[in-house]
Amino acid sequence: MAQSQTPLLEMRGITKQFPGVLALSDVSLSVWPGEVLALVGENGAGKSTLMKILSGVYKKDAGEILLDGSPVDITGPLHARQLGISIIYQELNVLNNMNIAENIFMGREKKKNGFVDKKLQHDEARALLDRVGLSVDTHTRTGRLSTAQKQMVEVAKALSTNARMIIMDEPTSSLTEKETETLFGIIRKLRADGVAIVFISHRMNEIFEIADRIAVMRDGQMIQAISADDATEQSVIAAMVGRDVRNLFVKETAPIGDVALEVRGLSTKGFLKDISFHVRSGEIVGFAGLVGAGRSEVMRAVFGIDPRESGEILVRGKPVDIHTTVDALRAGLGFVPEDRKEQGLILKMSVRHNATIAALPSVANGWFLDKKRERDLAGRYIDKLRVKTPSQEQRVLNLSGGNQQKVVIAKWMAINPSVLILDEPTRGIDVGAKKEIHLLMSELVAQGVAIIMISSELPEILGMSDRIYVMHDGRIKGEMPRGEATQEAIMRMAIS
Repeated sequence: MAQSQTPLLEMRGITKQFPGVLALSDVSLSVWPGEVLALVGENGAGKSTLMKILSGVYKKDAGEILLDGSPVDITGPLHARQLGISIIYQELNVLNNMNIAENIFMGREKKKNGFVDKKLQHDEARALLDRVGLSVDTHTRTGRLSTAQKQMVEVAKALSTNARMIIMDEPTSSLTEKETETLFGIIRKLRADGVAIVFISHRMNEIFEIADRIAVMRDGQMIQAISADDATEQSVIAAMVGRDVRNLFVKETAPIGDVALEVRGLSTKGFLKDISFHVRSGEIVGFAGLVGAGRSEVMRAVFGIDPRESGEILVRGKPVDIHTTVDALRAGLGFVPEDRKEQGLILKMSVRHNATIAALPSVANGWFLDKKRERDLAGRYIDKLRVKTPSQEQRVLNLSGGNQQKVVIAKWMAINPSVLILDEPTRGIDVGAKKEIHLLMSELVAQGVAIIMISSELPEILGMSDRIYVMHDGRIKGEMPRGEATQEAIMRMAIS
């Protein structure tokens, strides 16, 4: 990347305060045309706040922003887009009931004589899709697209506004390895065209593959911004967390007891076929497999979310009849789902209410809620999981993604489950928070809890599991103990 003399963007001394929280303190950042800048930091470090100021969602309290060396005052998202700054959020902003062309030009429809010129709109949409390499008819409803294809539509939408800078927030969190490579191909094309990319991610291997420079934030401050060639994964992690993290996986040996949960011959209509597995007290059992292999579907059926066609579930050796989530709770099961926002939290409620909602019987006196007991219970797990929040009364909606995930885990820890199912427990979470959750998992199994962990990150599966089941196409393809498992062996089984 050849840098021009003048940065496309300069942010100088940016400060932002919310009630009770100094989110950004004197932050400065520069981005050049045709550069991929990775913006990294723990959840709550200030990355999203900084980008929301740049994209016009928030107003800065102090500091200045310059584009091409000239000061600008970004008044809102529309103004940011007019300036050539576009943001693609982790939760994609597409309407599934509209077609691709309508999504790209939503609110900016191509008109002729006061009416939408559909032919022109589809022609321009086609040219944009060609630019990002998406070979799909522009008349296709976006609800029929994969997550990766929807993301390409979002990139096309950004380019339709003549974006000079595109901010991508965790763009690969829901993508397969092949889809990620496709996205990186698009990013490289955009870089060659002179478009600046701000790439927010927690995945170190991807950052070093795609980034020209890496900017590290911590506790609302900019710690460093250096060339990717001059950095190492270890140095970036140390800058993010403020300490040297030698080992990301802190699996500790725990006494393994009797079988806590056994599933025999579980099948669902049209997909899962004859699933049998078990997990013992004090054991972490990993479920590996490619996206769509059926791992989450198994756990949803076990927990009573989805109906099963056949099969038997035993807890502590005794058959249990689980048809609803209430049945699962009564059997001593907890379930941290993959999608925290849609399935794990009530976003408009407080941290306190979310953390205790599954354990209401334990904080109630008869029909009445004992608020002191509720606050004590919530406080215990807020402290234990180091949830960054101004207070228990803060809406979960206003927390960072990693802190939201911690609240979901706190909710299920509060019921003292004998079996805890964790579906992608560290997805979208920074390395420091990952280590905290791994430590917590080790603490729980030491107390005799049985843990089932689904993860798409093979190093996490290998680092944290005592045994591993591998799934492919709705079936369990095999099982292997920790000592025999390798990435190569798992992948061979996952694709066979």
